[in-house]
Parts: sequence; structure tokens; C-alpha cells
Amino acid sequence: MSQPLAIARWHEAARRRDVAALDALLADDVVFLSPVVRTPQPGKALTKAYLSAALDALLNETFRYVGEWIGPDSAVLEFVAVIDGIEINGADFIAWNGADQIVSFKVMIRPLKAIELVRQRMAAQLARA
Repeated sequence: MSQPLAIARWHEAARRRDVAALDALLADDVVFLSPVVRTPQPGKALTKAYLSAALDALLNETFRYVGEWIGPDSAVLEFVAVIDGIEINGADFIAWNGADQIVSFKVMIRPLKAIELVRQRMAAQLARA
């Protein structure tokens, strides 16, 4: 099975840390679900802000996707990274529409120490934005 366009475009945007590419990739009604924010965050502006902060917080030389499970209109991408000596294991649950735009982006992270570290880093990035 070939990689869906939405997932290929996400991989490319993440690899390049290309925040501008998110404008075309995210649907206007996209919803972001965070491992540390209790409620879903609706809309392109909020989702773009969270994903931009996540790219800054997580992407370093150790970040890599290690598993990928793809369905007709959704995928799960498992990732690992090491930040400040803490091994982070997580998954991105991504759904897209018929226009190959992301409509839902959910992130899950483990262990608890990693969640707190990512929360602190993302909060700092969001405060600067």
C-alpha cells in the first residue's frame, strides 16, 4: 500500500520543520487532541500552534518514526526521541478528509516523565509565539 498523500505531506513538513506547509495540510475544522490538554483544541490556528510547538519541542537528531499503521482515511505513526536523557515513546493518530487535509491529530506520549518534559517545552514554545 502506498503512503497516503496527507501522511507523506506530514512527514515532509515534520522533516523540514516547515510550519508554513501546515496551512495547506490542515483542514479549517481540524481538531488537535493533546496528551496534556483536557479538551480538544478545534481549528486550524490552534492546531498549527500546537503542532509548531511540538515540532520545536520534539524534533532533534534522535527523533524518528518507528512504526506506521495506515487505514483508508487514518493512520497511526509511532515515534521515539530522547530529550534531556529521557526516552520518549509516542504515537500520532492522524485522520484526513477526501481533499487529503488533516481533520484530526491526536498525540499520545509515555512515560509520565516524558509527558511532563514535553508539556514544559511546548508551553515555553507557545508562550513565545
